[in-house]
Amino acid sequence: MSLFTILLGGDLVPTPAVARQVAGSRVIAADAGMKHAAALELLPELWVGDFDSEPDNLPAHLRSVDRQGFPREKNKTDGELAADIAIARGATSLLMVGAFGGTRSDHEFLHLTLAIRLSERGIPVTLTSGNQEGFPLGGRSEFSYPNNTLFSVIAFSELSGLTVTGAKWPLHDVEVPFGSSWTISNETDGLLQVTVRAGRAMLIVHPQPAGQE
Repeated sequence: MSLFTILLGGDLVPTPAVARQVAGSRVIAADAGMKHAAALELLPELWVGDFDSEPDNLPAHLRSVDRQGFPREKNKTDGELAADIAIARGATSLLMVGAFGGTRSDHEFLHLTLAIRLSERGIPVTLTSGNQEGFPLGGRSEFSYPNNTLFSVIAFSELSGLTVTGAKWPLHDVEVPFGSSWTISNETDGLLQVTVRAGRAMLIVHPQPAGQE
């Protein structure tokens, strides 16, 4: 398995959990995502984008990272281009850091849908901002978090056969209409297991701050 970290331009809380997740991975920064490299003490192997959002006051060792530039008028975001390049370089799984928040809600939404599309191609993807984590769902998945950790299942279509166990409010083989808020704001209660028989969905988890686990 070859894990690549993609540094995106959204929010980041550099928690110990994020440091563990990025440890040992290869790193590609997407334009403004380079701002997170210093906070995580990472040296990307490549910096991708049109550089219209290049961070100010980067240290010299980050400014000198190899760049692959693209025109501003293009049909992919810098983050999607970075993911494509990572896969071309041998990535078999991706960690998207800075995938949530930021100033562009359209980019945040794209990160979610891109993660689902890549997952359907057989490439596992985790998204994180430090205080939020996201995982595309399909089939049966297991997640280990402390009890009372807040989570939601976000549906991108109608869902069939949704089963959630290890939760304060379990569900068993239910049908979820598209746009329903039924699966928002649940809490873990043991080993969280989520099964989706048909449909597209994302698990969004809000990890408990260090010291509250």
